[in-house]
Amino acid sequence: MTFSIVARCPMTLALGVAVSTAVPAVGSVVPHVKVNIGAIATQAQTNIAYGIRGLQLLENGETPEKALKKLLATDEDREQRQVIIIDAKGRTAAFTGKETEDWKGHVISENCVAAGNILTGSNVIQAMLDSFEEEKGTLASRLLKALEAGQDAGGDRRGQLSAALLVANSRWIGSSRPLLDLRVDAHSNPVAELRRVYTVSRGYFHVPE
Repeated sequence: MTFSIVARCPMTLALGVAVSTAVPAVGSVVPHVKVNIGAIATQAQTNIAYGIRGLQLLENGETPEKALKKLLATDEDREQRQVIIIDAKGRTAAFTGKETEDWKGHVISENCVAAGNILTGSNVIQAMLDSFEEEKGTLASRLLKALEAGQDAGGDRRGQLSAALLVANSRWIGSSRPLLDLRVDAHSNPVAELRRVYTVSRGYFHVPE
């Protein structure tokens, strides 16, 4: 029911997730990020343990692939899950369960992974990936533009209701806000609303473009 992207900036080592879906409050369950550790999106039949425990495994030295294998091995409902992971070194892993609904799939590229289920087509995540790779600017800006590209390509085939952007940057550690955590929980055009919230937030929190 969701399309998302996890990514890393090799210059600043920022990590982040952008996501949108046709159910409320996606930002409270799908995106998980930890400074200098990794970024995870857990969706379809969402299990937040993939985000919480997944980051713990990465912090303990596991690669994304090994962490994902451990998580899947203990989950009887794994074929209903979709999970994408990137760590601070740019290593990635992805899984799309056989029981997730069409269109479903994921695409892995350098420093990013995009995935979705119940989408209008494969062009949604390809548009996200293309946008992320083509755009310049901060990780937060590129993630938001990728989400906009996914929505413009069709997004969730049931419609749209919520969106979120979660970014952690080690350069912000000394500040009171090491995380950029923006959410639109229920809106007729959540991706556009997320853009508005992002623009307002940049002025208050001094987030660079």
